[in-house]
Amino acid sequence: MKEPVDYLQINLLGMHEQNLRVSRIVEAMRQKGIPSALVHNNANLYYLTGRVFRGYVYISAESGRVLYFVRQPSTLRSDEPGVLFHIRKPEEIAGHLAKAGIDVPAEVGIELDSLSFGDACRLAKSFGMDSPKANVSPIIRSARSVKTDAELEMIIRSGQKHSYVYERIPRLYQEGMTDIDLQIAIEALSRREGCLGIFRIAGDAMEIFMGNVLTGHNSDEPSPYDFAMGGRGLNPSLPVGADGTLIKPGIPVMVDVNGNFTGYMTDMTRMFYIDKLDDEASRACRLSAEICDTLAAMMLPGAKACDLYAKARSMAEEAGLGDNFMGHRSQAGFVGHGVGIEINELPVIAPRSRDILEVGNVIALEPKFVIPNIGAAGIENTYIVTATGGRKITTAPEQPVRMD
Repeated sequence: MKEPVDYLQINLLGMHEQNLRVSRIVEAMRQKGIPSALVHNNANLYYLTGRVFRGYVYISAESGRVLYFVRQPSTLRSDEPGVLFHIRKPEEIAGHLAKAGIDVPAEVGIELDSLSFGDACRLAKSFGMDSPKANVSPIIRSARSVKTDAELEMIIRSGQKHSYVYERIPRLYQEGMTDIDLQIAIEALSRREGCLGIFRIAGDAMEIFMGNVLTGHNSDEPSPYDFAMGGRGLNPSLPVGADGTLIKPGIPVMVDVNGNFTGYMTDMTRMFYIDKLDDEASRACRLSAEICDTLAAMMLPGAKACDLYAKARSMAEEAGLGDNFMGHRSQAGFVGHGVGIEINELPVIAPRSRDILEVGNVIALEPKFVIPNIGAAGIENTYIVTATGGRKITTAPEQPVRMD
């Protein structure tokens, strides 16, 4: 006798929550004259269904209807009749639409920011188009920047777990540890507390494994990636982060490690040290916390992201730390960024950003400094934009914490 098959629901969000998310995408598609969209990116599939699978979500801008085309796993089902189709290849999608009585659109929007050129052309041809035309990646990215209550709840839960781990970092240190030794210990604790490990980043130009621990001269080592802090890393194949530097008295240890406990991330940085801490590093950390508090108060709906950056920059310059702001040998061009399913979402807090803050944005502020011959100093917190300002959800102690 065969074992019963456990069928899995494809939509784990529920219809109400899914409709909240889809409606923002549909509205933008209608404004841009895009009749339909085909979604394939894992982060976007998770946003639209609450799970990752191999396949596609089809969205009709005219009706707002959502259909699922699944390649794997074969056990996915839907309680809603006539919305899920199992396929072997994307060329079957148009035929299933026709059989379901749905007019095959003359144009379908595709995620051109994340698909390869070959895959994008294949999808376009399967719908009778000579080449891909409409890009729905920016539309979904914008929709995801304003979180629903359910998303905010998951982010808050990640923030609580993230803070719990950081509060226990001082107990992990043992004499003679290097930066990578400490990072491994932090990663082990994080995983035991439920961290999913994966660190989703939009685009293909940045990579990192679970986070960044920097100490000493390595903090001033430029990286090819667009992170606030670089680091040499352990191998040229992943040139970022800890490089095996011994943790020494007086030298700050900057910890910026994964906060993904729910599929939605928080971002947090804190400073640690042994024995004593350099005075200039302490001053820079205090200034970083002051900048965070000032910018959080400015996080009101309608605020310009570029204004927040300008305020942070001016505070750094007034303190005589402008040359050390967001790096030294190499400086990042932002002081904050949206977070959620991916670590680099909208809005971006940068000098030329056109983003306008909205209630429901989730933003990580990271005003950091690199002091030559000393190391990196500063903090990072994650905030929810509310009608009265930024609500901080990463609550580990902000001032440098002694580990020994």
